[in-house]
Amino acid sequence: MPIPTVNAIADADLASRLAAAMNAKTKPPGSLGMLEDLALQLGLIQRTVRPRIEKPAMLVFAADHGIVAENVSPYPQSVTAQMVANFLAGGAAINVFARQTGCALQVVDAGVNHHFGALAGLTDRKVAPGTRNFAREPAMSADQRDTALAHGQALADALPGNLLAFGEMGIGNTTSAAALMHKLTGLPLADCVGAGTGLDADGVRRKAAVIDAAVALHRDVTAPLDVLATFGGLEIAMMAGAMLKAAERRMVLLIDGFIVSSALLVAARLQPAVLDYCVFAHCSGEHGHAQLLRHLGGRPLLQLGMRLGEGSGAALALPLVQAAAGFLCEMATFESAAVSNRAAGA
Repeated sequence: MPIPTVNAIADADLASRLAAAMNAKTKPPGSLGMLEDLALQLGLIQRTVRPRIEKPAMLVFAADHGIVAENVSPYPQSVTAQMVANFLAGGAAINVFARQTGCALQVVDAGVNHHFGALAGLTDRKVAPGTRNFAREPAMSADQRDTALAHGQALADALPGNLLAFGEMGIGNTTSAAALMHKLTGLPLADCVGAGTGLDADGVRRKAAVIDAAVALHRDVTAPLDVLATFGGLEIAMMAGAMLKAAERRMVLLIDGFIVSSALLVAARLQPAVLDYCVFAHCSGEHGHAQLLRHLGGRPLLQLGMRLGEGSGAALALPLVQAAAGFLCEMATFESAAVSNRAAGA
């Protein structure tokens, strides 16, 4: 299937003009710290010295995973569908945070093992009722993977705004994410596997053993798209497709936690410049996320010890992204405010 082409955002002349615009504001140079780095990134993405965040959207992708048959989660698979119902009722953390930050929320059924029917607020893009058990066979067929990628691209292409935040729900998806991280980065499996929704130490060891055996079973799988089909989830594949299309459209990508970052890892293997468009919302408390962020070169805006998923960290970071664009567009300059700038050579 066609993969969107993502161009790098580097532009030395624009970067110089953005730096000059920031340094003209009524503040010491660099005094807004990471917000200045973020403002520079936003300007380069949007190719302007006056970036704006318009109609931010959050897509929460939900899907089930066959790997739960290997007892890798303390929760039953039915929780995925139950949480989708909670999202639609407005009762989950992501609903609260999205309302507070003014972010439009869209819930996508990428592959939940439940028939919802037509429900207000639910976008049905179900590829299959969950993946297969990758401890026994590939999680997806190539056609299922490609369909999920295409659905993600179409969803991102239909959005009216210029910022897309990502969230997910799927019992068992930390197992898929850890397997993808291990296969695509080469990092030791122990650095990739965590407690997910609350496994104890024995449960984490069992989960690692399941992944280790599955990686051995599929040892000849190496190409990124094949790794995605073998170990991934339908929601992970759909997110990767949405990321690539959003970056092609020069949208800001607001990246949540471990699962979303695993989708980004796949996308970056296909189009490395997608990382230029990514703002990393937070460092999850899930073991493996800090290492994955280091591998991706991401600096998280927040470090709250969260590991909920749903896009919750991305929603909480959105006001910081808005603030970075806001100060560049709205803050007075030394000249306009008649405030003395620092003395030349001082």
